Amino acid sequence: MPYESLPEKTTNLHFFFHDTLSGKNPSAVLVARPNITTGQSVAPFGSIFVFDDPLTVGPELTSEVIGNAQGLYVSSSQDIPSLVVYFDFGFTTGEFNGSSISVFSRNPIINTERELAVVGGRGKFRLARGFAQLKTYFINATNGDAIVEYNVTGVVSGRED
Repeated sequence: MPYESLPEKTTNLHFFFHDTLSGKNPSAVLVARPNITTGQSVAPFGSIFVFDDPLTVGPELTSEVIGNAQGLYVSSSQDIPSLVVYFDFGFTTGEFNGSSISVFSRNPIINTERELAVVGGRGKFRLARGFAQLKTYFINATNGDAIVEYNVTGVVSGRED
Protein backbone atom coordinates (compact mmCIF):
# COMPACT_ATOMS: atom_id res chain seq x y z
CA MET A 1 0.00 0.00 0.00
CA PRO A 2 1.56 3.34 -0.97
CA TYR A 3 2.13 5.90 1.72
CA GLU A 4 0.81 9.40 1.27
CA SER A 5 1.67 12.03 3.85
CA LEU A 6 -1.12 14.38 4.88
CA PRO A 7 -0.69 18.13 4.56
CA GLU A 8 0.32 19.94 7.72
CA LYS A 9 -0.87 23.29 8.96
CA THR A 10 0.97 25.33 11.59
CA THR A 11 -0.99 27.72 13.80
CA ASN A 12 0.49 30.35 16.11
CA LEU A 13 -1.62 31.63 19.00
CA HIS A 14 -0.97 34.42 21.49
CA PHE A 15 -2.99 34.99 24.67
CA PHE A 16 -2.79 35.64 28.41
CA PHE A 17 -3.71 33.14 31.13
CA HIS A 18 -5.11 34.57 34.40
CA ASP A 19 -4.69 32.23 37.39
CA THR A 20 -6.37 33.68 40.49
CA LEU A 21 -6.14 31.87 43.82
CA SER A 22 -7.18 34.82 46.01
CA GLY A 23 -10.42 36.69 46.68
CA LYS A 24 -14.08 35.68 46.89
CA ASN A 25 -14.22 34.16 43.42
CA PRO A 26 -10.90 32.40 42.66
CA SER A 27 -10.39 30.70 39.29
CA ALA A 28 -8.04 28.11 40.82
CA VAL A 29 -8.57 26.19 44.05
CA LEU A 30 -6.50 23.85 46.18
CA VAL A 31 -8.14 20.40 46.29
CA ALA A 32 -5.42 18.44 48.11
CA ARG A 33 -2.54 19.47 50.32
CA PRO A 34 0.08 17.25 51.95
CA ASN A 35 0.21 16.89 55.71
CA ILE A 36 3.49 18.80 56.16
CA THR A 37 4.17 21.81 58.32
CA THR A 38 7.47 23.15 56.97
CA GLY A 39 7.62 26.26 54.81
CA GLN A 40 5.03 28.87 53.97
CA SER A 41 4.71 28.21 50.23
CA VAL A 42 1.36 28.83 48.51
CA ALA A 43 1.81 25.42 46.86
CA PRO A 44 4.04 23.11 48.92
CA PHE A 45 5.27 19.82 47.40
CA GLY A 46 2.32 17.50 46.79
CA SER A 47 -0.39 20.17 46.50
CA ILE A 48 -3.02 19.70 43.79
CA PHE A 49 -5.02 22.55 42.26
CA VAL A 50 -7.88 22.58 39.76
CA PHE A 51 -8.65 25.63 37.69
CA ASP A 52 -10.99 27.28 35.23
CA ASP A 53 -8.98 30.34 34.18
CA PRO A 54 -9.89 32.99 31.61
CA LEU A 55 -7.77 33.46 28.48
CA THR A 56 -7.60 37.02 27.21
CA VAL A 57 -6.17 38.95 24.27
CA GLY A 58 -4.20 41.30 26.55
CA PRO A 59 -2.70 41.10 30.03
CA GLU A 60 -5.56 43.01 31.67
CA LEU A 61 -8.39 40.86 33.03
CA THR A 62 -10.76 43.38 31.40
CA SER A 63 -9.40 42.70 27.89
CA GLU A 64 -11.36 40.51 25.46
CA VAL A 65 -11.91 36.96 26.72
CA ILE A 66 -11.21 34.41 23.97
CA GLY A 67 -11.66 31.23 25.98
CA ASN A 68 -10.70 29.46 29.15
CA ALA A 69 -8.15 27.00 30.44
CA GLN A 70 -9.36 24.08 32.51
CA GLY A 71 -7.28 21.40 34.15
CA LEU A 72 -5.03 20.75 37.08
CA TYR A 73 -1.55 21.29 38.31
CA VAL A 74 0.51 19.49 40.93
CA SER A 75 3.40 20.93 42.91
CA SER A 76 5.91 18.26 41.97
CA SER A 77 9.34 19.36 43.16
CA GLN A 78 10.76 19.13 46.65
CA ASP A 79 13.61 21.56 45.92
CA ILE A 80 12.59 24.33 43.50
CA PRO A 81 9.12 25.59 42.57
CA SER A 82 7.92 23.39 39.69
CA LEU A 83 4.56 22.02 38.60
CA VAL A 84 3.36 19.16 36.45
CA VAL A 85 0.41 20.58 34.49
CA TYR A 86 -2.49 19.39 32.40
CA PHE A 87 -4.19 22.31 30.63
CA ASP A 88 -6.99 22.25 28.08
CA PHE A 89 -7.14 25.66 26.37
CA GLY A 90 -10.69 25.95 25.03
CA PHE A 91 -11.47 28.76 22.62
CA THR A 92 -14.91 30.39 22.63
CA THR A 93 -14.60 33.05 19.92
CA GLY A 94 -13.18 33.58 16.46
CA GLU A 95 -11.71 31.09 14.03
CA PHE A 96 -11.04 28.46 16.72
CA ASN A 97 -14.39 28.71 18.55
CA GLY A 98 -15.23 25.23 19.90
CA SER A 99 -11.68 23.90 19.48
CA SER A 100 -9.04 23.34 22.15
CA ILE A 101 -5.35 22.61 22.59
CA SER A 102 -4.10 20.22 25.28
CA VAL A 103 -0.83 20.70 27.15
CA PHE A 104 0.78 18.17 29.47
CA SER A 105 4.24 19.00 30.72
CA ARG A 106 6.58 20.02 33.51
CA ASN A 107 6.32 23.74 34.26
CA PRO A 108 9.39 25.14 36.07
CA ILE A 109 7.55 28.21 37.40
CA ILE A 110 10.67 29.69 38.99
CA ASN A 111 11.84 30.53 35.45
CA THR A 112 10.31 33.67 33.94
CA GLU A 113 10.43 32.06 30.47
CA ARG A 114 9.72 28.37 29.89
CA GLU A 115 8.33 25.87 27.39
CA LEU A 116 5.55 23.27 27.64
CA ALA A 117 4.56 20.43 25.30
CA VAL A 118 1.37 20.54 23.23
CA VAL A 119 0.14 16.93 23.18
CA GLY A 120 -3.20 17.10 21.39
CA GLY A 121 -6.43 18.92 20.94
CA ARG A 122 -9.93 18.76 19.55
CA GLY A 123 -11.86 20.43 16.76
CA LYS A 124 -9.45 22.31 14.50
CA PHE A 125 -6.59 21.11 16.73
CA ARG A 126 -7.38 17.37 16.55
CA LEU A 127 -4.09 15.43 16.81
CA ALA A 128 -2.10 18.63 17.39
CA ARG A 129 1.51 18.59 18.46
CA GLY A 130 3.78 21.48 19.24
CA PHE A 131 4.92 23.70 22.07
CA ALA A 132 3.88 26.63 24.21
CA GLN A 133 6.38 29.31 25.16
CA LEU A 134 5.43 30.97 28.44
CA LYS A 135 6.52 34.21 30.01
CA THR A 136 5.40 35.29 33.46
CA TYR A 137 3.81 38.71 33.10
CA PHE A 138 2.80 39.11 36.76
CA ILE A 139 3.09 37.01 39.93
CA ASN A 140 2.00 37.71 43.48
CA ALA A 141 4.33 35.52 45.54
CA THR A 142 2.15 35.93 48.65
CA ASN A 143 -1.16 34.63 47.31
CA GLY A 144 -0.11 32.84 44.09
CA ASP A 145 -2.11 34.97 41.64
CA ALA A 146 -0.42 35.04 38.23
CA ILE A 147 -0.79 36.30 34.70
CA VAL A 148 1.19 34.33 32.12
CA GLU A 149 1.73 35.20 28.47
CA TYR A 150 1.41 32.24 26.07
CA ASN A 151 2.78 31.89 22.54
CA VAL A 152 1.58 28.52 21.26
CA THR A 153 2.71 26.82 18.06
CA GLY A 154 0.54 23.89 17.05
CA VAL A 155 0.99 21.62 14.03
CA VAL A 156 -1.93 19.55 12.78
CA SER A 157 -1.71 16.89 10.05
CA GLY A 158 -4.51 16.49 7.56
CA ARG A 159 -6.17 19.83 8.24
CA GLU A 160 -7.41 21.34 5.01
CA ASP A 161 -8.77 24.68 6.33
